[in-house]
Amino acid sequence: MNTTALIRPAWTPATIALMVIGFMVFWPLGLAMLAYIIWGDRLEGFKRDANRATDGIFAGCRRASDKAHRWGHGSARTGNVAFDDWRTKELERLDEERRKLDEMREEFDTYVRELRRAKDQEEFDRFMANRNKSTAPTTKGPDKDSSTGLLDEA
Repeated sequence: MNTTALIRPAWTPATIALMVIGFMVFWPLGLAMLAYIIWGDRLEGFKRDANRATDGIFAGCRRASDKAHRWGHGSARTGNVAFDDWRTKELERLDEERRKLDEMREEFDTYVRELRRAKDQEEFDRFMANRNKSTAPTTKGPDKDSSTGLLDEA
């Protein structure tokens, strides 16, 4: 995201002024601007997720429409048997190619999701290692047990 933009999801003078003006003109506008300032940086991910979800929902409709079109519901037969047979075979080949491309896209999405999970796990492990280093006890000698007065060699 461009961080030099005048209106961006951050507490800049311009966004604060727009929020105040929005509240003065019509309070839902001010509320919308406040929401944009707070959660605006998540909009790209939200739009991407929403597009994926709607693509998945409407993919079934598109396939049903393609099948209806292919079997003569969307276009009439020409009367030329050779051409109609060739067109049917080509449409089946294209459907197979589309199915392969959809499978490859799903595989890639799975790969990217796993890659992102692995990166997150690596960052978390690094954080925990650094955290454990900073909270480790700094005593170097044996600990003395206060209840018995004996030295603890553990």
